[in-house]
Amino acid sequence: MWVVATPLGHLDDLSPRARSALENASLVAAEDTRITRRLVPHRKDQRWVSVNEHSEAGLIEEITNHLLAGDDACLVSDAGTPLISDPGYRLVSAAHDKGIRVSPVPGPCAAIAALSVAGLASDRFFFEGFLPAKSTARQARLRELASVEPTLIFYVPARDLVKVLSDMRETLGAKRQVTLAREITKQFETIKRDSIEALRAWVEADPDQCRGEAVLVVQGVSEPEPMISPHVLAEALKEALPPSQAARLLGRVSGLSRQQAWQWIQGSDRASDAEHQRSAAQPADGDFSE
Repeated sequence: MWVVATPLGHLDDLSPRARSALENASLVAAEDTRITRRLVPHRKDQRWVSVNEHSEAGLIEEITNHLLAGDDACLVSDAGTPLISDPGYRLVSAAHDKGIRVSPVPGPCAAIAALSVAGLASDRFFFEGFLPAKSTARQARLRELASVEPTLIFYVPARDLVKVLSDMRETLGAKRQVTLAREITKQFETIKRDSIEALRAWVEADPDQCRGEAVLVVQGVSEPEPMISPHVLAEALKEALPPSQAARLLGRVSGLSRQQAWQWIQGSDRASDAEHQRSAAQPADGDFSE
Protein backbone atom coordinates (compact mmCIF):
# COMPACT_ATOMS: atom_id res chain seq x y z
CA MET A 1 0.00 0.00 0.00
CA TRP A 2 1.26 3.46 -0.92
CA VAL A 3 0.66 6.40 1.44
CA VAL A 4 0.66 9.29 -1.02
CA ALA A 5 1.13 12.99 -0.26
CA THR A 6 -0.90 15.31 -2.50
CA PRO A 7 -0.79 19.10 -3.12
CA LEU A 8 -1.90 21.54 -0.45
CA GLY A 9 -3.27 23.81 -3.16
CA HIS A 10 -0.97 24.25 -6.14
CA LEU A 11 -1.51 21.23 -8.40
CA ASP A 12 2.01 21.43 -9.79
CA ASP A 13 3.20 20.19 -6.41
CA LEU A 14 1.96 16.67 -7.24
CA SER A 15 5.19 14.75 -7.84
CA PRO A 16 5.60 12.50 -10.91
CA ARG A 17 5.92 9.51 -8.57
CA ALA A 18 2.71 10.38 -6.75
CA ARG A 19 0.90 10.84 -10.06
CA SER A 20 2.13 7.46 -11.30
CA ALA A 21 1.09 5.72 -8.08
CA LEU A 22 -2.42 7.18 -8.24
CA GLU A 23 -2.84 6.43 -11.93
CA ASN A 24 -1.71 2.80 -11.68
CA ALA A 25 -3.25 1.65 -8.39
CA SER A 26 -6.28 -0.59 -8.75
CA LEU A 27 -7.79 0.96 -5.60
CA VAL A 28 -7.56 4.50 -4.26
CA ALA A 29 -8.66 5.16 -0.67
CA ALA A 30 -9.26 8.90 -0.45
CA GLU A 31 -10.63 11.09 2.32
CA ASP A 32 -12.92 12.77 -0.25
CA THR A 33 -12.87 11.04 -3.64
CA ARG A 34 -14.31 14.11 -5.38
CA ILE A 35 -11.21 16.13 -4.46
CA THR A 36 -8.59 13.50 -5.30
CA ARG A 37 -10.20 12.53 -8.65
CA ARG A 38 -9.19 15.95 -9.97
CA LEU A 39 -5.54 14.90 -9.82
CA VAL A 40 -5.57 11.94 -12.22
CA PRO A 41 -7.50 10.85 -15.34
CA HIS A 42 -10.58 8.71 -14.79
CA ARG A 43 -10.18 4.94 -15.25
CA LYS A 44 -13.19 2.65 -15.46
CA ASP A 45 -11.32 -0.31 -13.98
CA GLN A 46 -10.02 1.67 -10.99
CA ARG A 47 -11.91 1.46 -7.71
CA TRP A 48 -12.30 4.48 -5.42
CA VAL A 49 -13.46 4.38 -1.78
CA SER A 50 -13.92 7.22 0.71
CA VAL A 51 -11.92 6.66 3.90
CA ASN A 52 -12.87 9.28 6.47
CA GLU A 53 -13.35 9.39 10.23
CA HIS A 54 -16.80 7.81 9.89
CA SER A 55 -16.09 5.10 7.29
CA GLU A 56 -12.50 4.02 8.02
CA ALA A 57 -13.22 1.27 10.57
CA GLY A 58 -15.78 -0.40 8.30
CA LEU A 59 -13.45 -0.45 5.28
CA ILE A 60 -10.30 -1.85 6.89
CA GLU A 61 -11.05 -5.52 6.23
CA GLU A 62 -12.16 -4.87 2.66
CA ILE A 63 -9.05 -2.85 1.77
CA THR A 64 -6.57 -5.16 3.51
CA ASN A 65 -8.14 -8.19 1.77
CA HIS A 66 -7.67 -6.37 -1.54
CA LEU A 67 -4.01 -5.87 -0.70
CA LEU A 68 -3.52 -9.46 0.52
CA ALA A 69 -4.87 -10.64 -2.85
CA GLY A 70 -1.83 -9.00 -4.47
CA ASP A 71 -3.50 -5.83 -5.74
CA ASP A 72 -2.13 -2.34 -5.18
CA ALA A 73 -3.76 0.55 -3.32
CA CYS A 74 -3.06 4.21 -2.55
CA LEU A 75 -4.12 6.04 0.60
CA VAL A 76 -4.50 9.82 0.26
CA SER A 77 -6.06 12.67 2.25
CA ASP A 78 -7.72 15.78 0.85
CA ALA A 79 -4.41 17.66 0.84
CA GLY A 80 -0.88 17.14 2.12
CA THR A 81 0.50 14.04 3.82
CA PRO A 82 -2.08 11.46 4.98
CA LEU A 83 -2.54 10.74 8.70
CA ILE A 84 -1.22 14.17 9.81
CA SER A 85 -4.44 15.19 11.62
CA ASP A 86 -6.30 13.16 8.97
CA PRO A 87 -7.86 9.67 8.88
CA GLY A 88 -5.87 6.57 7.94
CA TYR A 89 -4.00 5.54 11.08
CA ARG A 90 -6.20 2.50 11.74
CA LEU A 91 -5.90 1.29 8.16
CA VAL A 92 -2.11 1.60 8.13
CA SER A 93 -1.88 -0.11 11.52
CA ALA A 94 -4.07 -3.00 10.30
CA ALA A 95 -1.90 -3.36 7.19
CA HIS A 96 1.21 -3.71 9.35
CA ASP A 97 -0.57 -6.24 11.58
CA LYS A 98 -1.32 -8.40 8.50
CA GLY A 99 2.19 -8.21 7.14
CA ILE A 100 1.30 -5.91 4.25
CA ARG A 101 4.09 -3.65 3.06
CA VAL A 102 3.35 0.07 3.54
CA SER A 103 5.51 2.61 1.68
CA PRO A 104 5.37 6.42 1.62
CA VAL A 105 5.29 8.58 -1.48
CA PRO A 106 6.44 11.78 0.28
CA GLY A 107 5.48 15.29 -0.63
CA PRO A 108 3.64 18.33 0.75
CA CYS A 109 2.81 18.65 4.46
CA ALA A 110 1.24 21.85 5.80
CA ALA A 111 2.98 21.62 9.19
CA ILE A 112 6.47 21.24 7.70
CA ALA A 113 5.82 23.82 4.97
CA ALA A 114 4.73 26.36 7.61
CA LEU A 115 7.71 25.58 9.85
CA SER A 116 10.10 26.06 6.94
CA VAL A 117 8.99 29.68 6.43
CA ALA A 118 8.20 30.61 10.05
CA GLY A 119 11.55 32.11 10.92
CA LEU A 120 11.44 30.33 14.30
CA ALA A 121 13.67 27.59 15.70
CA SER A 122 13.15 24.45 13.60
CA ASP A 123 15.67 22.01 15.08
CA ARG A 124 13.02 20.78 17.53
CA PHE A 125 9.28 21.19 17.23
CA PHE A 126 6.06 19.93 18.84
CA PHE A 127 3.13 19.24 16.51
CA GLU A 128 -0.14 19.68 18.38
CA GLY A 129 -2.54 19.65 15.42
CA PHE A 130 -6.04 20.97 16.12
CA LEU A 131 -6.85 22.50 19.50
CA PRO A 132 -10.21 21.89 21.24
CA ALA A 133 -13.10 23.82 19.72
CA LYS A 134 -14.36 25.33 22.99
CA SER A 135 -12.41 28.19 24.53
CA THR A 136 -12.30 26.75 28.07
CA ALA A 137 -10.81 23.45 26.93
CA ARG A 138 -8.57 25.24 24.44
CA GLN A 139 -7.12 27.51 27.11
CA ALA A 140 -6.58 24.55 29.42
CA ARG A 141 -4.60 22.74 26.73
CA LEU A 142 -2.60 25.87 25.88
CA ARG A 143 -1.67 26.27 29.56
CA GLU A 144 -0.30 22.72 29.46
CA LEU A 145 1.84 23.69 26.47
CA ALA A 146 2.94 27.07 27.81
CA SER A 147 6.30 25.80 29.11
CA VAL A 148 7.16 23.54 26.15
CA GLU A 149 10.62 24.40 24.83
CA PRO A 150 10.39 23.28 21.17
CA THR A 151 8.53 25.39 18.60
CA LEU A 152 4.78 24.66 18.65
CA ILE A 153 2.73 23.92 15.51
CA PHE A 154 -1.06 24.17 15.40
CA TYR A 155 -3.64 23.58 12.66
CA VAL A 156 -6.40 26.21 12.84
CA PRO A 157 -9.50 26.77 10.69
CA ALA A 158 -8.94 30.37 9.58
CA ARG A 159 -12.41 31.38 10.77
CA ASP A 160 -11.21 30.68 14.34
CA LEU A 161 -7.92 32.59 14.13
CA VAL A 162 -9.00 35.58 16.23
CA LYS A 163 -10.44 33.35 18.98
CA VAL A 164 -7.40 31.07 19.04
CA LEU A 165 -4.93 33.95 19.06
CA SER A 166 -6.93 35.62 21.84
CA ASP A 167 -6.65 32.44 23.92
CA MET A 168 -2.93 32.22 23.13
CA ARG A 169 -2.50 35.79 24.32
CA GLU A 170 -4.09 34.88 27.66
CA THR A 171 -2.16 31.63 28.15
CA LEU A 172 1.16 32.00 26.32
CA GLY A 173 1.64 35.75 26.65
CA ALA A 174 1.03 38.65 24.28
CA LYS A 175 4.67 39.12 23.29
CA ARG A 176 5.54 35.59 22.21
CA GLN A 177 6.41 35.32 18.50
CA VAL A 178 4.03 33.50 16.16
CA THR A 179 3.94 32.96 12.41
CA LEU A 180 0.69 32.63 10.49
CA ALA A 181 0.82 30.45 7.37
CA ARG A 182 -2.61 30.60 5.73
CA GLU A 183 -3.79 29.03 2.46
CA ILE A 184 -0.30 27.66 1.79
CA THR A 185 0.56 27.52 -1.97
CA LYS A 186 -2.86 28.92 -2.92
CA GLN A 187 -3.71 32.22 -4.61
CA PHE A 188 -4.25 34.18 -1.39
CA GLU A 189 -1.41 32.69 0.63
CA THR A 190 -0.44 34.61 3.78
CA ILE A 191 2.87 34.23 5.61
CA LYS A 192 3.25 36.72 8.47
CA ARG A 193 5.28 36.70 11.69
CA ASP A 194 4.67 39.01 14.66
CA SER A 195 3.88 38.91 18.36
CA ILE A 196 0.71 37.04 19.34
CA GLU A 197 -1.11 40.27 20.21
CA ALA A 198 0.01 42.17 17.10
CA LEU A 199 -0.92 39.27 14.83
CA ARG A 200 -4.29 38.90 16.53
CA ALA A 201 -5.08 42.59 15.95
CA TRP A 202 -3.89 42.37 12.33
CA VAL A 203 -6.09 39.36 11.57
CA GLU A 204 -9.08 40.94 13.31
CA ALA A 205 -8.71 44.05 11.13
CA ASP A 206 -8.67 42.02 7.89
CA PRO A 207 -11.68 39.67 7.51
CA ASP A 208 -10.07 38.03 4.47
CA GLN A 209 -7.50 36.46 6.81
CA CYS A 210 -10.33 34.45 8.36
CA ARG A 211 -10.90 32.42 5.19
CA GLY A 212 -9.56 28.96 4.41
CA GLU A 213 -7.08 26.89 6.43
CA ALA A 214 -4.21 28.10 8.57
CA VAL A 215 -1.17 26.92 10.48
CA LEU A 216 0.16 28.78 13.51
CA VAL A 217 3.82 28.25 14.38
CA VAL A 218 4.53 29.54 17.89
CA GLN A 219 7.85 30.27 19.54
CA GLY A 220 8.77 27.81 22.28
CA VAL A 221 10.13 28.69 25.71
CA SER A 222 13.90 29.11 25.78
CA GLU A 223 14.16 28.23 29.47
CA PRO A 224 11.25 26.63 31.35
CA GLU A 225 10.03 28.73 34.27
CA PRO A 226 10.69 27.14 37.68
CA MET A 227 7.70 25.32 39.12
CA ILE A 228 6.05 26.87 42.19
CA SER A 229 4.26 24.45 44.49
CA PRO A 230 0.49 24.83 45.02
CA HIS A 231 1.19 25.28 48.73
CA VAL A 232 3.37 28.36 48.18
CA LEU A 233 0.93 29.83 45.66
CA ALA A 234 -2.06 29.18 47.89
CA GLU A 235 -0.46 30.86 50.88
CA ALA A 236 0.46 33.94 48.84
CA LEU A 237 -2.97 34.23 47.24
CA LYS A 238 -4.84 33.75 50.53
CA GLU A 239 -3.10 36.79 51.96
CA ALA A 240 -4.03 39.02 49.03
CA LEU A 241 -7.47 37.91 47.83
CA PRO A 242 -10.84 36.65 49.03
CA PRO A 243 -11.01 32.81 49.00
CA SER A 244 -13.14 32.47 45.85
CA GLN A 245 -10.90 34.78 43.81
CA ALA A 246 -7.77 33.15 45.20
CA ALA A 247 -9.01 29.67 44.23
CA ARG A 248 -9.96 30.81 40.74
CA LEU A 249 -6.55 32.39 40.16
CA LEU A 250 -4.72 29.39 41.65
CA GLY A 251 -6.51 27.06 39.23
CA ARG A 252 -5.72 29.33 36.30
CA VAL A 253 -1.98 29.59 36.91
CA SER A 254 -1.35 26.06 38.21
CA GLY A 255 -3.62 23.91 36.04
CA LEU A 256 -5.40 22.47 39.12
CA SER A 257 -9.08 21.66 38.84
CA ARG A 258 -11.57 24.03 40.51
CA GLN A 259 -12.13 21.57 43.36
CA GLN A 260 -8.40 20.99 43.92
CA ALA A 261 -7.68 24.73 43.91
CA TRP A 262 -10.48 25.35 46.41
CA GLN A 263 -9.12 22.66 48.72
CA TRP A 264 -5.68 24.27 48.69
CA ILE A 265 -7.11 27.72 49.43
CA GLN A 266 -9.44 26.45 52.17
CA GLY A 267 -6.62 24.78 53.98
CA SER A 268 -3.27 24.53 52.24
CA ASP A 269 -1.77 23.28 55.50
CA ARG A 270 -4.27 20.43 55.63
CA ALA A 271 -3.66 19.61 51.97
CA SER A 272 0.07 19.60 52.61
CA ASP A 273 -0.35 17.45 55.72
CA ALA A 274 -2.55 15.00 53.84
CA GLU A 275 0.05 14.66 51.14
CA HIS A 276 2.74 14.15 53.79
CA GLN A 277 0.65 11.46 55.50
CA ARG A 278 0.12 9.62 52.21
CA SER A 279 3.85 9.66 51.61
CA ALA A 280 4.60 8.50 55.17
CA ALA A 281 2.17 5.62 54.80
CA GLN A 282 4.30 4.14 52.04
CA PRO A 283 6.94 1.70 53.40
CA ALA A 284 10.56 2.62 52.82
CA ASP A 285 12.74 0.51 50.54
CA GLY A 286 13.46 -2.83 52.17
CA ASP A 287 10.78 -2.27 54.87
CA PHE A 288 8.08 -4.57 53.50
CA SER A 289 6.45 -6.99 55.90
CA GLU A 290 5.17 -10.42 54.93
